[in-house]
Amino acid sequence: MKNDVGQEGKKEKHPSIFEPFALILNIITGVLGAIVGIQIVTTLGVTPNTAIIGALVAMLIARIPIAVFKKYKSVHRQNLVQTSISSATFGAANSLFIPIGIPFVMGETKLIIPMLIGAALAMFVDSALLYKLFDSKLFPASGTWAPGVATAESIIAGDKGGKRAGLLGVGTVVGLIGSYFHISMSAFGVAFIGNIWALGMFGIGLLIRQYSIPWFNIDVDKLYIAHGVMIGAGIVALVQAAFLILKRPKKEDREAEAGKYTRTEGEARRALGYGFVAYLIIALIIAIIGGLITKMSFGMLIGFLVFAAFAAFVHELIVGIAAMHSGWFPAFAVAFITLLFGMMIGFPTVALALLAGFSAATGPAFADMGYDLKTGYILRGNGEDPEFERRGRKQQYLTGMIAFAVAVVVVALTYHSYFSQNLVPPIDTVYVSTIQAGASPDVAMKLLVWAIPGAILQWIGGAKRQVGVMFATGLLILTPNACWAVLAGLLIRIVVLKVKGKDAETSMSILAAGFIAGDAIYSFFNSIFKIRK
Repeated sequence: MKNDVGQEGKKEKHPSIFEPFALILNIITGVLGAIVGIQIVTTLGVTPNTAIIGALVAMLIARIPIAVFKKYKSVHRQNLVQTSISSATFGAANSLFIPIGIPFVMGETKLIIPMLIGAALAMFVDSALLYKLFDSKLFPASGTWAPGVATAESIIAGDKGGKRAGLLGVGTVVGLIGSYFHISMSAFGVAFIGNIWALGMFGIGLLIRQYSIPWFNIDVDKLYIAHGVMIGAGIVALVQAAFLILKRPKKEDREAEAGKYTRTEGEARRALGYGFVAYLIIALIIAIIGGLITKMSFGMLIGFLVFAAFAAFVHELIVGIAAMHSGWFPAFAVAFITLLFGMMIGFPTVALALLAGFSAATGPAFADMGYDLKTGYILRGNGEDPEFERRGRKQQYLTGMIAFAVAVVVVALTYHSYFSQNLVPPIDTVYVSTIQAGASPDVAMKLLVWAIPGAILQWIGGAKRQVGVMFATGLLILTPNACWAVLAGLLIRIVVLKVKGKDAETSMSILAAGFIAGDAIYSFFNSIFKIRK
């Protein structure tokens, strides 16, 4: 696969999303992705990974014997298509529809539009921050970003064929079969390519969550154990991230890392600073158009603005770290933690609804953009040509922003129809029932007690392994038997590497991509056609 040099020795020009046909195709796939995302999140409560579906659509388009379609034999054009549909799906479902469903369930319909405006702004800032932080020390391009690897391997296999395509095909078939029998093949595949320590703790967390009641008669969710662990791990992870970004490296360290990342520490620091200010401004906009100024004292209003901005900022970093290491992100649960804190502070119910929606809007777009940019990073040669990588990454970013804009329009035009049928994401009823139940000193104490082991675990593991955050992520996710898939995958990986050595890593990565692709394809079509209820 050529990625940077043309036949005449000239550097390849990355295709632009603003080519007329590319832009039209981007909008069409964005509309389809947004509709699919809304439909599935309101009926099943989950969001499908449509990136691989987008890649398959682009591959099929490339086979149409018309000149304009033949251009899509380019893996970079196929990458723009998958970026478009993936961004629109996650943007419409997670970043927009879940937030606006909260005021609807509360009966505060006048807050739907303010929430939509605030969530849309947060989504755009979310993706812009990831774009500015991707391939920095905090979020390196070399990170796992497993769904992005799966999409890239699918596109490469379609382009090259041969042994790679065969391995991917085998992995995809196995992934489809395993998914049909309710085995979490994404979890199994991630174990083949992720950080062993991080995924080991993730698997243990999943194990405890699934069996805490039958084995120990303890519900880690109702006792807020999972939430407390995430709070402690998240606080330490934030400190570690700040130390990583703000620490001034020694001269020899700077020289050793020169050229390792395409984003410097200075760029990352500025991005984080601008991001916090942007969230502060969005919180103010939500407060004004949501009428909070008339419902809170000046001091309470200032407290709300600072807390909302900080919560959104921390939420996206934790979600991003989890997504990078495991391919899973506990966005619902971390937003729920934000809500619990807001309740303990004593914000009024209307402010809590907006706070929950604002927090939920951040994170998903951040994670999804990371997956998409990882796909592009692999297709563009893993950073072999930094300039080509930057140009391609920018085109992906612009593609994603256009798709997010399409998602805003689709949500604005369709939410009346869904709400009139009482179709809302199930997680919204959890948020609202929690707000209506109110907080208690008992809940605060449980969170504080379990934050301590979470903080210790994260501190011991360090910033690179993120074992505390990953353990908490496992505790927050209830996916039947995913724990066994992760732990079995890790065991197989360790044995294979011991026997075959590092030469086996490439084949294992391709098989893992197939497992994840099979799971994504099955989940997508099962969600639409209800193959097996």
